[in-house]
Amino acid sequence: MKSRILNRLLMAAVLLCGSQTLWAQKYPDNVYFNMGVHNTKGCNALTNNCIAKRQAGEPADPLFPATWVSNWTMYRVTANYEKNPPPYSNPPSTLQPSDYTVSQGTSYYDNNYVPADKDGTGAMMEHYEKYCLPIFPIKDNNYTCSFISLGNKAYFLTYPEDRPKDMPACCMFSPMNHPPRQDFIKHLPYSAARSQHLDASVQAYALEIPVKPSPILFGYAFNKQATSDGPGQPSYKHPQSFYFSGDTSIANAPIVSQNYVNFLIAKPDPAKTWDLVAKMCPASPPDCQLFVPPPSLDNGARPQWNQLLQSQP
Repeated sequence: MKSRILNRLLMAAVLLCGSQTLWAQKYPDNVYFNMGVHNTKGCNALTNNCIAKRQAGEPADPLFPATWVSNWTMYRVTANYEKNPPPYSNPPSTLQPSDYTVSQGTSYYDNNYVPADKDGTGAMMEHYEKYCLPIFPIKDNNYTCSFISLGNKAYFLTYPEDRPKDMPACCMFSPMNHPPRQDFIKHLPYSAARSQHLDASVQAYALEIPVKPSPILFGYAFNKQATSDGPGQPSYKHPQSFYFSGDTSIANAPIVSQNYVNFLIAKPDPAKTWDLVAKMCPASPPDCQLFVPPPSLDNGARPQWNQLLQSQP
């Protein structure tokens, strides 16, 4: 069953590649294909609207709470990941400490937020402390950064204490990159194999595309057992980790895993999250140049999971 699901995804990738010229007319360069998680690029009848098929016997899809806040530990895995793939425990019990580097961050989510410009709904902030998300072809990612999605727009922020030279305080990451919806997991195939990790305590999902030079991985794991945040609180399947392929050309991030810590249903404080956009961004922020590689590399470089748009059979 899983092989047929993957074959359908690969066929979808071929169809998507074939329509890339049309996409270039409809979407700007900073609108990225992401299997329907953040926008509808490439999602139509030919691709089943980017909704993964579920098979008999597979568990019901978990949902995000409407509002939540969680710290996380991020592992940039550089060795032994092929024989020991995610999801990982915290810290990864199947790896040696020399196989990864460690950093910290926090995510904030509000499904019902409406931005001031009324362009879309929902808000999410992912804040990376002292080590930015390693999906960019940048060797030194040792700076603090934040991604904030407000409705359909997504912004990238950096901070004065460690901002890289010539990088703006705020840039427009994408005009079409809304937060994941509460039911976003419907876009990712269920992985029975990955769900056996951690003594079969997780419910794992993964979009896996074997393109060259680096495979694409975009996955999520939830705790299989529903639990509550405390007395009188509702029980739900808490997110366990978000794992994906990062940049391998320069950043040396073949696998990245954000393992959630203290995940709680809570309403984020706007002053510490969404209000930063109004505070740090000009009325018309410049487009981000995060994926522009050195001249020696392909000038059309994109995020790792966007490579399926460029791969030809």
